[in-house]
Amino acid sequence: MPDAPRGHAGLILLLGSLTAIAPMSIDMYLPAFPALQAALATDAAAVQRTLSVFFIGLAIGQLFYGPLSDRYGRRRPLLAGLALYTAASVGCALSTSVDQLLVWRGLQALGGCAGVVTARAVVRDVFGPREAARVLSSLMLVMGVAPILAPLLGGWILTHAGWRGLFGVLVAFGAATWVAVVRGLPDTTPASRATSLTVASVAAAFGRVARHGRFRRFAAAGALAQCVLFAYIAGAPFLYMQVLGLSPTGFAVMFGLNSVGLIAASQINRAFLAREETGVVLTRALAVQWLAAIAFLGVALTQTPDVLRVASPVLLLVLLLGFVLPNTTALALAPFDRDAGTASALLGSLQYGTSGLATLGVSALFDGTVRPMAAAIVVFVFAALVLSRGGRPDGVTTP
Repeated sequence: MPDAPRGHAGLILLLGSLTAIAPMSIDMYLPAFPALQAALATDAAAVQRTLSVFFIGLAIGQLFYGPLSDRYGRRRPLLAGLALYTAASVGCALSTSVDQLLVWRGLQALGGCAGVVTARAVVRDVFGPREAARVLSSLMLVMGVAPILAPLLGGWILTHAGWRGLFGVLVAFGAATWVAVVRGLPDTTPASRATSLTVASVAAAFGRVARHGRFRRFAAAGALAQCVLFAYIAGAPFLYMQVLGLSPTGFAVMFGLNSVGLIAASQINRAFLAREETGVVLTRALAVQWLAAIAFLGVALTQTPDVLRVASPVLLLVLLLGFVLPNTTALALAPFDRDAGTASALLGSLQYGTSGLATLGVSALFDGTVRPMAAAIVVFVFAALVLSRGGRPDGVTTP
């Protein structure tokens, strides 16, 4: 493991910015869904597919960047990905049909996912398992600003510059991040990096990761937790603006409030990890989250939805992800050194692939209520809880 670079605060800020590319690209344009539907003369389902294709692009692209970063270092593949992301954001801004937007959103995701892979791999390169979970919690503090500011900024830009202006901001964000990586990201790839990049060597690396029992268990639990997050994200505009009748500004406030809870929980998680095993914190958080999911489903089935009844369990559901996401990630990546980039890629691909399928499934089951979303969340959290409780009490399993 290489020595940790100096200036951890600056490194964490940069890694958090890289991780924030995905939520920035998703959350900023959520308030623009109705405007996109009208401007591109399409329906709500087609607009929501622009979100699903972004998830799918994130899932596919990470499978390439992981092995590339293990072979050629963290910087070069990352810079190429950020360049693609920035160019595709220009394409999104200039789209004149929903089909064009779908294509550019897919390319945008293929570029932006380089940041997601690299940030996790650098954390694994530099920090030990428990400290990695704490650093990942710090990244959530940085990237958590995106879900708070992005809908608010998106609503303001939508009012003053239209939906194309939203993608213009993403162009600027991508370019600024590219410059920051050039100036401030050290290459932390271990000395034992992969020596070749053949189909056989890449397949062998993915096989080593996929066969590891600990990786499978915690990667699957993390993917299910990510499904909870994105089922909420995909359903939030409908939930808050149509079911509860909030304005775009009101939606942004509620969305931001949940993001504040997520950030706060991720920092409390750091404190808990100073005295508790990572696996113990994870299982306790998932147990409480399952109770919150049941409460949300109960409201959806038996009560007339209002802001207070809906907001309380939803806030708890999102807040607890601040414990679940960093801990599942740290536990899944801990066994890997040379294959850290590949493990990060497979983890991210699993997370975003299942999230994309989850959003498509929830959309297909949509019946004009929040019941399908609430029922799906109950299933996701319960399955993650079952996975997290297997193995030894400290959350560590053998391959």
